[in-house]
Amino acid sequence: MAKMAIWIIVAFVALIMGCAGQREGDTLRELCLVRANAGMVLEEAEDVLNRMHFEVEKSDAEAGYLRTRPLTGAQFFEFWRHDNIGVCNAAEANLHTIRRTVEVETKEKGGNLCVVCTVKTERLSLPERRVGVSTRAYGMFTKSEAGMQRLELSDRQRQQMEWVELGDDRLLAAGILRELEGRLTRGANRQ
Repeated sequence: MAKMAIWIIVAFVALIMGCAGQREGDTLRELCLVRANAGMVLEEAEDVLNRMHFEVEKSDAEAGYLRTRPLTGAQFFEFWRHDNIGVCNAAEANLHTIRRTVEVETKEKGGNLCVVCTVKTERLSLPERRVGVSTRAYGMFTKSEAGMQRLELSDRQRQQMEWVELGDDRLLAAGILRELEGRLTRGANRQ
């Protein structure tokens, strides 16, 4: 049993160290389309994002802009969700409370319509409760019972709670652009 625990710890540390050095150099950053309509592209992008369970907050075809509401990262048992691309992003979503917001912009470049996708990632930061006695350490964030855990924050904690920016999720942005490209090229081939 002790050997298994050691291997789990070693695997976890290797995963974290691998994630720290994760390279994203091969990710798709921009998709340029010939003879594309911004309204049609944004409509397809909205459908791609809805299938990933993102909810569109703002969509403006004239400005060529779409933004979603923040969506918390999928947990390991939510096999129907596909917003964690890569082992590191999946591990982070299962270890922390994270959320992602997607922005899609279209711009004219040399007669082509170029689509840029940006995914902003944030992590929830909760302040700790003061622990007066060591036996109450289990209740730093929650008052739990055997069958149900509850997160109860004091007013001070609620005021200090914040979302900390982690940067862009380029892997998810590239995945969204690839899915969008596939849908647009399949649609162009049908016409």
